[in-house]
Amino acid sequence: QVQLVESGGGLVQAGGSLRLSCAASGSIYSINTMRWYRQAPGKQRELVAAITSVGSTNYADSVKGRFTMSRDNAKNTVYLQMSSLKPEDTAVYYCNADRIYTAWGSVFDSWGQGTQVTVSS
Repeated sequence: QVQLVESGGGLVQAGGSLRLSCAASGSIYSINTMRWYRQAPGKQRELVAAITSVGSTNYADSVKGRFTMSRDNAKNTVYLQMSSLKPEDTAVYYCNADRIYTAWGSVFDSWGQGTQVTVSS
């Protein structure tokens, strides 16, 4: 079994910064593309950022220039550095792994439990 665990959320004032982490655990060989999603109250879950296994990134237009996604393959961990935060960034942030290669085969579409980010104005 694999598990994704997010951390780093919290309450921050507008203009501030937070760094989210998502660590994958289990007998993992490697992980394909990983993504950060967010879901604000009453809204659909939206894609925030993605990073391939070799580090290529893509971002939603709403976060370009403010958020940076990175990964440490040796630690099976991805990060989301969030700067210049706005109240509209308030949401539960989830990490997702496209495909995780494990000792027992591949695990597809894994999700973490989410971490709350609240940005006050």
